[in-house]
Amino acid sequence: MAAEAGCEHYVRSCLLKAPCCGKFYVCRLCHDAEENHQMDRFQVKEVRCAVCHAVQQAQQVCEACGVKFGEYYCDICHLFDKNKKQYHCQPCGICRIGPREKYFHCLKCNLCLVSDLQGNHKCVENVSRQNCPVCMEDIHTSRIGAHVLPCGHLLHKTCFEEMCKTGAYRCPLCMHSVWNMEEYWEQRDKEIAQSPMPPEYQNATVKILCNDCQNHCTVPFHVLGMKCSSCGSYNTAQDGGLIQPPEQPAPQQPQPLPQQPPQQPAEPESETQ
Repeated sequence: MAAEAGCEHYVRSCLLKAPCCGKFYVCRLCHDAEENHQMDRFQVKEVRCAVCHAVQQAQQVCEACGVKFGEYYCDICHLFDKNKKQYHCQPCGICRIGPREKYFHCLKCNLCLVSDLQGNHKCVENVSRQNCPVCMEDIHTSRIGAHVLPCGHLLHKTCFEEMCKTGAYRCPLCMHSVWNMEEYWEQRDKEIAQSPMPPEYQNATVKILCNDCQNHCTVPFHVLGMKCSSCGSYNTAQDGGLIQPPEQPAPQQPQPLPQQPPQQPAEPESETQ
């Protein structure tokens, strides 16, 4: 029976009456795709049974025919769906897919995260209240799970996977590496060692900013990458032009000694007469 009113987003046996326009839709996402405004799911008051079509107050079981509208029901979010071990997180203000015991709510990030990240992630205040930097869609209320980067920023799991397929390895917001790059940096070391620069650039240096440790340093210039002298990362940005070593003055040639005029032999003194 659920299939009679189910949609691509949820499995349920009722339609929600949109408080904004009075139209019936299976879910808020279906409504928002059709209308030029958004439905406030928290303001939903009535539903229509997909089996007997009775309009009634939002509740889990039809008061007319007794069909259950959804295995899971939240009377705050007015969410009807099959059982996915959902739970309503009060600080988040919405329902999350559980089970609850595998997640905790980080007060600073203002987001539910997997228990493995408790005390083991970088907090960014209200990070989930930002849009995904890849697709620019909302993260906090999205049905797609969020991926937490080492820098603390979030993006949709699907967006993260697609980004990685393109070879990108940096956070779109802060440019920090999104995973451990040590093996990649070791490979870059070998490539640079096998590719010496032309003589005119071999002693050139350049100032860089490291996107991973945020340190500024001056390092040897190479077209394959500039390695941070602080953390060893090649995730760096050039900060200025090439610095060539000062030209060494040519060594001075020894000056020839001035020629002395030949000395005349001294005449013998004459005897006193």
